[in-house]
Amino acid sequence: MTANMVAGAAEAGAESDRLDPAARALLDERVVGESLPAPFYVDREWFDRDLDEIFAKRWIFVATEAEIAEPGDYLTVNLGRSSLIIARDDEQVVRAHHNVCRHRGARLLTDDHGSTGTIVCAYHSWTYGMDGRLMFADAQAPGFDKKCFSLRPVALRTIAGLIFICLADEPPADIDEVAAIVTPYLEPHGLGNAKVAKQTDLIENGNWKLTMENNRECYHCGGHPELLNVFFPIWGFADSDAIPERLRPATARYRQATDEMTDLWRRRGLPYDRIVQLDTRTTGFHIEREPMDLAGESFTLDGTVACTRPLADALPDRRLGRLSMHLQPNMWLHITGDHAVLFSAIPLAPDQTLVRTTWLVHADAVEGVDYDLDRLTGVWEITNQQDADLVALAHQGIADPAYLPGPYGPSEVQVEAFINWYITALRTTLGVTHQVAQPVSQIPESA
Repeated sequence: MTANMVAGAAEAGAESDRLDPAARALLDERVVGESLPAPFYVDREWFDRDLDEIFAKRWIFVATEAEIAEPGDYLTVNLGRSSLIIARDDEQVVRAHHNVCRHRGARLLTDDHGSTGTIVCAYHSWTYGMDGRLMFADAQAPGFDKKCFSLRPVALRTIAGLIFICLADEPPADIDEVAAIVTPYLEPHGLGNAKVAKQTDLIENGNWKLTMENNRECYHCGGHPELLNVFFPIWGFADSDAIPERLRPATARYRQATDEMTDLWRRRGLPYDRIVQLDTRTTGFHIEREPMDLAGESFTLDGTVACTRPLADALPDRRLGRLSMHLQPNMWLHITGDHAVLFSAIPLAPDQTLVRTTWLVHADAVEGVDYDLDRLTGVWEITNQQDADLVALAHQGIADPAYLPGPYGPSEVQVEAFINWYITALRTTLGVTHQVAQPVSQIPESA
C-alpha cells in the first residue's frame, strides 16, 4: 500500500467509532484470495457504507463530454442521496454542481438530460447560469448578495473526453498522476470530439461489487459466445503456465496477433504497454492495448468494422485492436478503430446496480450510411444481458444462508485486485489498521 492510499488515515480514526465490533471484524479479518463474506453484498448497512466511504470519497466516472456537446447541454446523475448536474456552460467549460436550489433546497432539474439556457427552480424561480451563478432571485431583502448563493460546486475532472466527479471536499490528488498516464493512450482516439450513437441503461439485480467483480474476469466468458468471437478468452491469467490446455490454441493466436499489432502500434506512435495499478493507489486503474480475434477490427460477430468511418481521422486503420481501461470503482471501456464503448456502474440498492453503456462514433458518422446501429451495439447488448443474468444468480446465491466465501482462481487475479482495493479503501477511510498483503497489481501478468 502506497503513502497515497493511507493519506488521511490518522484523521479517519474517529470514523472507526461508527463501526460495531462485527463490522470491524469483517474488515479486519477479510481473507486474501477469497470472495467477501455475505454482509458486504447483501446488508443495507454495508451498502450505505459503500456510498459514504467509496462513492462519496473517490473519483467516479459519470459521463462522456460527447453527451453534453453544446453549451447549455446537461445531464443529471444520482449517487445515493446526492443528485448532481453535469453541464457545459456558455464558455464551453464542463462543470458539476449539486442539483439543489440555494433558496430552500428544491430539486432543480428532474430530467436525465436536456439543454437549457438557464437553470430555473420551479418552486420560486431562482435562476442560475450554466456555470452555477445565481442570476435572479425575486423579492429579496435589501443587501441580498447573489454572489453568495451560487450552486454548490462538485469537483470535476475531464480526461481525454471522459468526465469524472468527486463529492469529497478534498478529492484524491492522484487523479493528476492517473490522467498523465492514461491521456496518451486515450487522446489519439478523439473521444472528446465524438458523438453518442446509442446509450442504454440496464438494471442488474445484484450488488454493485458483483457487477464489478464479474467485469474483472473472463473465467465465465464461456457464457459469452458472441463476445468470444473476437475477445481472446485468456485475459486475466497471472501466469502463462496456468492457462488451461483448452485455451492453448487461442493463446497461440493471441501471441501472433500481438506481434502483428505491436508493429502497427509502434508505427502509429500509440502507447500499448500494460499498466496495472488497480490496488496500489487511491484511484486504481488498468490500461493496455490488445489484439482482437478473427478480423480483429471491432466487436462484431465476424470481427469486421461496425462503422466504416474511423473513430479518429488520424487513425484510419480498420484493424487497430482494442484499447481497454478499467478505473476503480465503477468504470471500464474498450476502444477499437471504428468506435468506443464505455460502461459505468452506479449502485441503486444493495441488490440493484445501474449499468450504463455508451457507444461513441466519429462526430460526422451517419447512422444508416456509415454504420448500422444494431450491428454496432449488438454484441455488447447481448453480453450485457448475459452478465446481468450471471450477476443476479451470484447475488441470489450469496443471499442464501449456505453461502461461504470461495477461492479466486488464477484468471481472477483482477477480481482480487478490485476487492483488495475496496477493502483497503474502507480500512483507510474508517481508520481500521491492518497489515496489508502484497497488492495484486505488483504480481506480474503474462499471457
